[in-house]
Amino acid sequence: MTTIALVDDDRNILQSLTIALEQEGYHVKTYTDGATALSALTATPPALAILDIKMPRMDGHEVLRRLRQKSDMPVIFLTSKDEEADEEVGLSLGADDYIKKPFSQRLLLQRVRAVLRRAEMRGAPAQTEPAKEVLTRGKLTLDAQRHACTWDSKEVQLTVTEFLILQALAQRPGFVKSRDNLMDAAYDDQVYVDDRTIDSHIKRLRRKFKYHDPEFDAIHTLYGVGYKYTES
Repeated sequence: MTTIALVDDDRNILQSLTIALEQEGYHVKTYTDGATALSALTATPPALAILDIKMPRMDGHEVLRRLRQKSDMPVIFLTSKDEEADEEVGLSLGADDYIKKPFSQRLLLQRVRAVLRRAEMRGAPAQTEPAKEVLTRGKLTLDAQRHACTWDSKEVQLTVTEFLILQALAQRPGFVKSRDNLMDAAYDDQVYVDDRTIDSHIKRLRRKFKYHDPEFDAIHTLYGVGYKYTES
């Protein structure tokens, strides 16, 4: 069974979401504070973690920040915060998705299925699908089969969502991809995400590559249109 970690200090939410997820066939582990959850997620990583932000002992942002130092585990933020800045912070830290309370359980289940399917792409056995060529664009190399990314031979750790967005851009250098195009590449099941979500992922991609190469400028913004990848 696929294990999902649910981290929230609201026991009513833990109970209702546990029932909904278990009815879909998932195994659910629950935690009521960030510090306890971080220890458990590090020791025994689940297939997906759903994190609240406002929690005792350690908030969700800090949990994700520490997780991302060692893991690219898929993470969905579940929070009552509705400020744009809070959403941007969560996505910039490497969250794969972001859902605001109150929410419908149907929407949450759709997001869970979509994120898990994207995560499966990096772990599927090679024999279950045809071999995919390694994509090389200038200093960039993307290996979809291994979910591996390098820039100038330096490994760059990407989340599944970040990898799919970058792959969509790099497949056709110089061609502009609208935000809708990038949403289609990174999300499925007609899951709705707004423009800020894609923009936040792009910002994090740039930050990761600039960590290895301060002169990185391969992803260009065309304001009001979208983004494009340019080979250096």
